[in-house]
Amino acid sequence: MSVSPVTGLRDSTKSAASDLGAEDDLPIIDAHHHYWDLSLGKHPWLIGDPVPGHRYGDYRAICTTFLPEDYRRSAGRQNIVGNVYVEAEWDPADPLGETRWVHAIAERYGTPHAMVAQAWLDRDDAAALLAAQAGFPLVRAVRHKPRGFARPEAWHPDHGLPGSMLCPRFRAGYARLAEHDLHFELQTTHWHLPDAADLAHAFPHILMVINHTGVPGDRHPDTLARWRAAMASVAACPNVKVKISGLGVPGEPWTVAANERVVRDTLALFGTERCMFASNFPVDGLFRSLDGIFADFKAMTTDMAPADRRRLFHDNARAVYRLHQTEEVHAQS
Repeated sequence: MSVSPVTGLRDSTKSAASDLGAEDDLPIIDAHHHYWDLSLGKHPWLIGDPVPGHRYGDYRAICTTFLPEDYRRSAGRQNIVGNVYVEAEWDPADPLGETRWVHAIAERYGTPHAMVAQAWLDRDDAAALLAAQAGFPLVRAVRHKPRGFARPEAWHPDHGLPGSMLCPRFRAGYARLAEHDLHFELQTTHWHLPDAADLAHAFPHILMVINHTGVPGDRHPDTLARWRAAMASVAACPNVKVKISGLGVPGEPWTVAANERVVRDTLALFGTERCMFASNFPVDGLFRSLDGIFADFKAMTTDMAPADRRRLFHDNARAVYRLHQTEEVHAQS
């Protein structure tokens, strides 16, 4: 299978000086977004009644087909030169169906350039599924949202919840990622980040990428203090990186003022070498446009060195998702 990148990806390695001459020219690799076609009937959470307890509340506004042409229109003036598709809760009975569909999308549209596939590490078929997912040229990682407690006060360090990061079956599947050169993408509430730190310590050779800034939740000072402490526990693991994304708060506007503290604290904990900006679009379109999300990230980092900004918007994602492999496939096709 030959996968052609969108125009601009193979030119995105030009000098930082030329790339950063103007804000609109800053090259961006969107490290986390989704496509979906609801006519396929493969996304139960988007085609039926809204899922109760969703962290963003009423999400019916995004229950519509969203494909690469919609993404490109939404990008506005942003110079997005690479895209990473993340599994979108496709029918869990057919995880390989999503991977095949994404590769067909890439053949047709030239995007995405890498994929985080669906896998269930505690299932009986985990070994076979990981091997099959790893056989697709765009797959770089898998995501499994582990089980957890709905409230922080329910968590304790020895909970051993089945299907959680402390579950032996989950860990047995996790250990197999190394066999296939796959990393793990983690979305969990911040009170389960100590579990993530334990997992990362147990498997130091496997890269873990925290999704959505560790899900800080609301912006109450006490909540942010607990989130920061949890993020510090996992930041102590050198094999952990983080995607700065998913910052919406139900009922509150998305603004630089509302989100800058979370972004700055994350950068302070992980450093610019271990962070990536991402849109989480179209989900975060509930709060802000795609163009606006990246414009706000730029506004939050105007005082940073050009090389650090390039890492956050482009270089780190390019390395983690090995986008040079996509370029090599294109060159050979």
